[in-house]
Amino acid sequence: MATLRRLREAPRHLLVCEKSNFGHHKSRHRHLVQTHYYNYRVSFLIPECGILSEELKNLVMNTGPYYFVKNLPLHELITPEFISTFIKKGSCCALTYNTNIDEDNTVALLPNGKLILSLDKDTYEETGLQGHPSQFSGRKIMKFIVSIDLMELSLNLDSKKYERVSWSFKEKKPLTFDFLLAWHNTGSEESTMMSYFSKYQIQEHQPKVALSTLRDLQCPVLQSSELEGTPEVSCRALELFDWLGAVFSNVDLNNEPNNFISTYCCPEPSTVVAKAYLCTITGFIFPEKICLLLEHLCHYFDEPKLAPWVTLSVQGFADSPVSWGKNEHGFRKGGEHLYNFVIFNNQDYWLQMAVGANDHCPP
Repeated sequence: MATLRRLREAPRHLLVCEKSNFGHHKSRHRHLVQTHYYNYRVSFLIPECGILSEELKNLVMNTGPYYFVKNLPLHELITPEFISTFIKKGSCCALTYNTNIDEDNTVALLPNGKLILSLDKDTYEETGLQGHPSQFSGRKIMKFIVSIDLMELSLNLDSKKYERVSWSFKEKKPLTFDFLLAWHNTGSEESTMMSYFSKYQIQEHQPKVALSTLRDLQCPVLQSSELEGTPEVSCRALELFDWLGAVFSNVDLNNEPNNFISTYCCPEPSTVVAKAYLCTITGFIFPEKICLLLEHLCHYFDEPKLAPWVTLSVQGFADSPVSWGKNEHGFRKGGEHLYNFVIFNNQDYWLQMAVGANDHCPP
């Protein structure tokens, strides 16, 4: 009965909202974007806009590439050649593809050179590596986390620690996964990753881009200084967050009596904009690319615009072993970890960060 009660319970969700200004010396917007490593969808909404500038459109169309490597042995990510080529000369991200974080063995390579392994109990014991129980295991520990600093390992390739890790991945418990990889290194040849893994099945992909113009869109009225809103004057940050989810999901917001799918409507006070531009990018998107997009949207109001604000929303991979930084991430009933910027025309911004049940509080 206790198990049934827990299954009926709604999972805990956390939403953290804060406000600041991009020009403030303590603004942490760049740090929070750069430490949210595993991003699969980026969306931005610009009210009172019918067409993107060429500069912004070029930025959107150049958020890739990323790579898919099939049946890649894990030991390939710890070789001296890989570390010197991709980790020391740029930022490299890797994430196992089509693995469930709560059930399967999952691996992530962070841009700082940390290799994170989320392993089931049997695999963990067979590797012989040192780790710690997952914080979301419950009473019966079924998952273990192993963290390996590849930059530290590379300092002494003759050390017993490197030999032990290499022996574990090559001989004691060889592990093979399908991987998504992305590499950021300005001035490098994009084909380097393709040629390096040419003996494996590797494919280069570009993120998918969807562009659309929303007409006669009812938008909430916001005031940058009022996260909690003011009755009959402006909406709350939480109301905006819900509204954005409905817009991105293409939900009908009319709340008509004969609509049996959704009764949701735009929060009040609101205003109707003739046009709003919605762009959605889907793929394996590097944090540096999102930083560039955020910076460009910050300068959107350098010239006078009708729009009082724009938004930038980023969703993370539900089955990544981490959310922000090294914060352990689990799935449970949703696996969500995402953030949203509301950028105002005075350079103020709201930052909303949301996580699900098996997550730490956002940073």
